[in-house]
Amino acid sequence: MRHDVRPIEPSDAERLAELLVENRAYLAPWDPVRPDTFFTADGQRAEILACVRRRERGQMLPLVITTDGVVVGRLNINSIVLGAFMSGTLGYWVAEASAGHGAATAAVGLAIRRAFDQLGLHRVEAGTLPHNARSQRVLEKNGFERYGYAPRYLRIAGEWQDHVLFQRLSD
Repeated sequence: MRHDVRPIEPSDAERLAELLVENRAYLAPWDPVRPDTFFTADGQRAEILACVRRRERGQMLPLVITTDGVVVGRLNINSIVLGAFMSGTLGYWVAEASAGHGAATAAVGLAIRRAFDQLGLHRVEAGTLPHNARSQRVLEKNGFERYGYAPRYLRIAGEWQDHVLFQRLSD
């Protein structure tokens, strides 16, 4: 299997909507509560267009994760801040059928390379729920180090939840 990442495109809306509907229950414990429109092709097209606008402003790097050319998930480097900070925040998901097959690990590695080599970032951070050992392992395999713990950090699955914080520095 060949895992890769590429820039998201409006033509990805239908496939992403299919994946999100198929994986809604699987992803729910790790995601914010979303309106039903988020899980439609039109909702995904709107999300993609918003991401493309943020990419054009240098605020994010929105990508899709592929296996053998087929979209199996999403990866973003969000909240990019340049200047003295040169940092961004990583987030990603893969469909349940692709979990445990190296897609997320490969995608994070490829995205980090882009963040450092193409965007010139110094630091990328990521947060995981404390019990999300699989995601923590993906980060550790890609050279991320745990650096903190944030109580009630993000509203996930309708509740303010603690997160373990990781970072990777370009040097």
